[in-house]
Amino acid sequence: MEHSFGAYLKEVREDQGLSINQLAQAADISGSQISRIENGLRGIPKPHTLRKIAEALQIPYEDLMDKAGYLKHEEHPDIESAAPPWATYRDKRDFKKMLEDDGELMFDGIPLAQEDKQRIKDVLTGLFWEAKQMNKRKK
Repeated sequence: MEHSFGAYLKEVREDQGLSINQLAQAADISGSQISRIENGLRGIPKPHTLRKIAEALQIPYEDLMDKAGYLKHEEHPDIESAAPPWATYRDKRDFKKMLEDDGELMFDGIPLAQEDKQRIKDVLTGLFWEAKQMNKRKK
């Protein structure tokens, strides 16, 4: 997987006419790191690094996550696959509403960066389903 991901990254970078250094600068990571990824000398980058690369290449983050092996093909982030098996239609509806509420998130009056918003959304997803399950046990 690691080598095929590196080859994929190199192909995308070259298709866009970018050098390793140009991509590195745009993604705010080192050129040697990108070179090692492309040559299969470094493991699959963490999701945080993949997000930076995706934004620099202006490609969907989910595509890189999928190519890196983080997403299983049947588990693309949609409501049905994110929901646990016990979730009812109403639970899924509530979850969808929570995810679609894209209000401005702030900390100390400063808007959060997109990656911070995503981290918060990931944590909230876990907490949402945990709370729903606990609530169902009480009934």
